[in-house]
Amino acid sequence: MKLPKTILMYPMTLASTAAHLVMRFQQNLAELVTKGDSTLESIFPPKDEKPEWATFDEDLPDAAENTAGAPDASPEGGDGDRRAEGRFALYSVSDAPESSDAPTKRARQSKKAAVPQPPVVAELDYPALTLAQVRARLQSLSVDELEALLAYEQATKARAPFQTLLANRITRANAK
Repeated sequence: MKLPKTILMYPMTLASTAAHLVMRFQQNLAELVTKGDSTLESIFPPKDEKPEWATFDEDLPDAAENTAGAPDASPEGGDGDRRAEGRFALYSVSDAPESSDAPTKRARQSKKAAVPQPPVVAELDYPALTLAQVRARLQSLSVDELEALLAYEQATKARAPFQTLLANRITRANAK
């Protein structure tokens, strides 16, 4: 009578025993790896070297930190344009204050002041738009308006993602 019930339980008992053995093996292996790591660390102590190219916020001296008090100003006194590039360029607008001690920045500011603003720039409030917002509005613009926007972007901020977006849209519009 007990034989049929016992035979039915053997596969489950066998599977649970096999799982127990595998888990026990993994635990023993992990313990050996930990002991090996500590042994190697005692023989070859780790070096606390920092690469010379690596800089962190806490490594910067207090005097070089954000003298303008703006969170977007770069510690090196840069103009902050780098913040709008890369991974977050799609959703950011770079309006960081520029320091007035660099001659190239003064030349760029005077160049911005001399650039006439096309009507499409004022209509879209282009300087305040992010890359995603510009992309959403491109479909409704003519080729002439796109070219005016591209010329304005090149003459003012010269942001690579914006220039690429506008140039690609002009190419697609001309191909149609």
